[in-house]
Amino acid sequence: MKLIPVILSGGSGTRLWPLSTEQTPKQFLPLAGERSLLQQTVLRARSIRRAAAPIIVASQEHEKRILTELAAVDCAPSRLLLEPVGRNTAPALAMAALESVEQNSLLLVMPSDHVIRNVEAFGKAVHRALPLAEDGWLVTFGITPDRPATGYGYIQMGDSLSGPICRVSRFVEKPEAARAERMLAEGSYLWNAGIFLLRSDRLLEELSIQAPALLGSVRKALSTAHREAGRVIPDRATFAAIEAESIDYLVMERASRMAVVPVDVGWSDIGSWDALHEVEARDGSDNALHGNVLALDSQGCLIRSDGPRVAALGVSDLVIVATDNVVLVIPRQRAQEVRRLVRHEAGTTQSKAPSPAAPRSAPAAS
Repeated sequence: MKLIPVILSGGSGTRLWPLSTEQTPKQFLPLAGERSLLQQTVLRARSIRRAAAPIIVASQEHEKRILTELAAVDCAPSRLLLEPVGRNTAPALAMAALESVEQNSLLLVMPSDHVIRNVEAFGKAVHRALPLAEDGWLVTFGITPDRPATGYGYIQMGDSLSGPICRVSRFVEKPEAARAERMLAEGSYLWNAGIFLLRSDRLLEELSIQAPALLGSVRKALSTAHREAGRVIPDRATFAAIEAESIDYLVMERASRMAVVPVDVGWSDIGSWDALHEVEARDGSDNALHGNVLALDSQGCLIRSDGPRVAALGVSDLVIVATDNVVLVIPRQRAQEVRRLVRHEAGTTQSKAPSPAAPRSAPAAS
């Protein structure tokens, strides 16, 4: 069967604010390497044996940036599906499946903003999973955990299906610390990375059972889509009316034939500044330094500047990020709380916006 990578590039990445914003989300940033995360993902997809040209699902607002990024790594996607409004992963994957179902294809679904260090091991894991996916199983790739992380969802492994590949027993939402400790000790839980391998017709079959209204709306939006040279823009009004749903919740957690492949491939979703510190190159004092930075007698810090010179002396376990107009300073252990600052900043901006002028009253009738 044809193996088509589906690269999801619709995220906003605000957990890496102020570097990552809605206008320039993290998949377009050169993190954990000299290429952007999107380019790293495209090259990873290309390295997998049998893989065809990818389908890219992205925001219509980012079309020019997407094309620039792809051209830099000489990638011509088979389809560029441009969402006029973000509606989460279920509508995005429904579009990808509908656009590829006639090709008797397997879809390898990958987020565009993750890091995988061991690309060769990932490719081998994909090929181990192919027979089950071809047989109609929905396959996900679970990351072997190395700590009781509370920022990830988990997958519990059930009975073995083929060697290390197991039936999924259940999905678990992000746990509290004590529960994460217990799951790690038990040894049957993996992190949910949101990477899937499945037949396009099987995904559509599951959607027709679990979310027929959503699938019907996506079909309708595509039936009147603007199409030009591989670019597909679904009808805006129809697509905007679709409920935003996660494919994990809508399909994967309810499907009966769900399998998981345990992998240890140097994965990170770079979901916080602390996570980026873990995957960046670090000096002898455990500092990850990037850009216009000087750090003396400091330890365990991530310091990055794309703007003014940042000089740090005698500090530990801090995240310091400077852009042209914002400087972020936060303890690494509180890196997950950056969204509080984003929300506050957005609220402050809105409160400072001038109020629209009140409409003038109509003249009284004479």
